[in-house]
Amino acid sequence: MGRVRLLLKRPVVISVLVVGVMALGLGLYWFQPWKLWVDETVRDELPAAAAAEAAGEAGTAATAASDPQTLASGTLISHEHNTSGSARIVRLPDGSRILRLENLDTSNGPDLRVLLTDAPVKRGTAGWRVFDDGKHVSLGKLKGNKGDQNYALPRDLDLAGYTSVSIWCDRFDVSFGAAELAPPA
Repeated sequence: MGRVRLLLKRPVVISVLVVGVMALGLGLYWFQPWKLWVDETVRDELPAAAAAEAAGEAGTAATAASDPQTLASGTLISHEHNTSGSARIVRLPDGSRILRLENLDTSNGPDLRVLLTDAPVKRGTAGWRVFDDGKHVSLGKLKGNKGDQNYALPRDLDLAGYTSVSIWCDRFDVSFGAAELAPPA
């Protein structure tokens, strides 16, 4: 015990300990490892479906013209982390468009974003880092790593050329998972 006290009185040892504690704090902030054990589930309703239910409760029948229309869809594949679910671009009755993630299941992580991109979806490590290389639009932070979520598309966004969606970790420039978007058959 006496040796430890002598060591702790040395300025070099104190400096090393201070630098070590600071490095540990920065590492925890940067990697946020606790997010691996924390799930955030989101249950956004499809806006037109919610409006139709409300109209139905009021005794008004919803018409087929007021139903949402799927413009493109795809199935999510895993990249850096196991990811599953589906993505689709939906035109709502008011003419607005959303990207809808359904049954999303991925890992939580620091600074996750939803990107609409022109990058091809590649399996394995070849697809991990390509989604911010070309044309892409960030639709905002991922609301949660599980569930159903809606992301509004800018009204002036021309969808031509945007062929995929990625759950993108902006902190480490890597895709957690992605889906190729194709028009309905």
